[in-house]
Amino acid sequence: MTEKFEMVAKTFQGLEGVLADELRALGAEDVTEGRRMVSFTGDKEMMYRANFCCHTALRILKPFFKFHSPNADDLYEQVKGYDWSKVMDTHTTFAIDATTFGEEFSHSRFVTYRVKDAIADYFMDHEGKRPSIRITNPEMRLDVHINGQEVTLSLDSSGEPLYKRGWRVAQTDAPINEVLAAGIIRLSGWDGQTDLIDPMCGSGTFLVEAALIAQNINPGIFRKEYAFQHWKDYDEDLFSTIYNDDSNEREFTHKIYGYDIAHQAIAIAKANAKAAGVNKVIELQQRDIADWTEAPAGSTIITNPPYGERLKVADMETLYTTIGNRLKNAFKGCQVWIIGYSKEHFDWIGLKPSINYLLYNGALECELREYIIFDGTYNDLRSRGDNIKNKDFRASDRTNIRRNFHEMRDDRPDGERREFRPRRDDRPDGERREFRPRRDDRPDGERREFRPRRDDRPDGERREFRSRRDDRPDGERREFRPRRDDRPDGERHEFRPRRDDRPDGERREFRPRHEDRPDGERREFRPRRSHDDFETQDQGPRLGADKEVPIIHGRRKSWKRRDLDENGTDNKE
Repeated sequence: MTEKFEMVAKTFQGLEGVLADELRALGAEDVTEGRRMVSFTGDKEMMYRANFCCHTALRILKPFFKFHSPNADDLYEQVKGYDWSKVMDTHTTFAIDATTFGEEFSHSRFVTYRVKDAIADYFMDHEGKRPSIRITNPEMRLDVHINGQEVTLSLDSSGEPLYKRGWRVAQTDAPINEVLAAGIIRLSGWDGQTDLIDPMCGSGTFLVEAALIAQNINPGIFRKEYAFQHWKDYDEDLFSTIYNDDSNEREFTHKIYGYDIAHQAIAIAKANAKAAGVNKVIELQQRDIADWTEAPAGSTIITNPPYGERLKVADMETLYTTIGNRLKNAFKGCQVWIIGYSKEHFDWIGLKPSINYLLYNGALECELREYIIFDGTYNDLRSRGDNIKNKDFRASDRTNIRRNFHEMRDDRPDGERREFRPRRDDRPDGERREFRPRRDDRPDGERREFRPRRDDRPDGERREFRSRRDDRPDGERREFRPRRDDRPDGERHEFRPRRDDRPDGERREFRPRHEDRPDGERREFRPRRSHDDFETQDQGPRLGADKEVPIIHGRRKSWKRRDLDENGTDNKE
């Protein structure tokens, strides 16, 4: 019987559901979705197939050592204590990728160095020499994942990230990632039963990935090697059988169309389609989206317009306004999916989306929005009894794809996960759990949401910050009050720019007008007035004879002429 073990497939945030469906279709067991990952169980064949067949996986990891570690020194000792001869030898080149979450292990590079030192010292103690680190194309790649104080060491069976398919021979300035493109196509529900159009195709990533999905061609067919091919237990015959199995491939009877305003982008897209061997099902043509007048009815449109970040556009508002105008007039009867970065850009499109997904395109938090384009107004459509979300309008309902953004998850009894719904989420038990900024009626009647004005808790106690008054059960007022702070003992501690009466009567704050110190000394600089009668000191040689010198009496200033001798001395009697 073949040994089964735990594995982890990494992906982009928001694509966990579609990756889980892919793994189940391949025969994976115990599939569980996490954040940017899906864990599952399978044997060696399952690991090979996951690498070779998954369109939405970034890496396939095989955990082999889990432990609890409170600090870096303990991490070093436990890693050094593992029997690394079961994994590698001194002739193996390796690299380490570290991901850390928590206060104790806040720097992933430091964790990488400590793990590397522990492995090197293990081999130095046992064999007198150490394996070599290689950043590019190592024979063994280790993955270190630390969540709080829980550490997991895994073998990376993929090597180079799986989005590096091998078919891309050229690219434009801002190409979308292949895994993200495949995930968006899966989220849209497109399965090759209609035409697909990308009116701003760039280097053709959506087109090639759609062609692979439509014909059920495994994305790994273009890869030259995987990391598991360097492992000691690599089964070449088993992987050769998987690699040469094309029994699931199918014929695609529709067309995939790509358009772009740039001639160079069309040339690059053609080269990539030819390298992937899907150029027969893809038609490419140079065209500005503003020139569209009609599209094949029932088509699916998927596109990634410029964000203005890496690919600069002179007038973003004009571009997105044009997109919205053409969608309403040239793409009637189509299902449109647009991934964008800025809410302002979507506002310029001027259409109401039926579904929103939160996705990450690199480091940018983006939205994937679906628009159902129909004749007339939305109210006209509803008055006829139609529903824009029925099966006649949405091919995506014919698939068993999990669409939810993982941060907002809804586990329903039948296992179905529905899309993020910002307004209301009716769960089977009638409980509403979504974030509702105004009110949250929970089953027990308790209101727990943040309410800036009042928070009626079950015991009647008010605890929220209230800038005006805070009546606590004991009548004590503790909030910050900029004018006065009546504490139980009558002491005032707050900073008061005019006066500060401390318990001992001492005034210490900086007061630009007056400062009465305990000893009666006045030290502040006061250029205009004084409360006591005194005369300014004679200015001596700095003032010549017959100069007017100010004499200050009390609160008034008067001027009198003084006669100074040649030494600068006052000659008054």
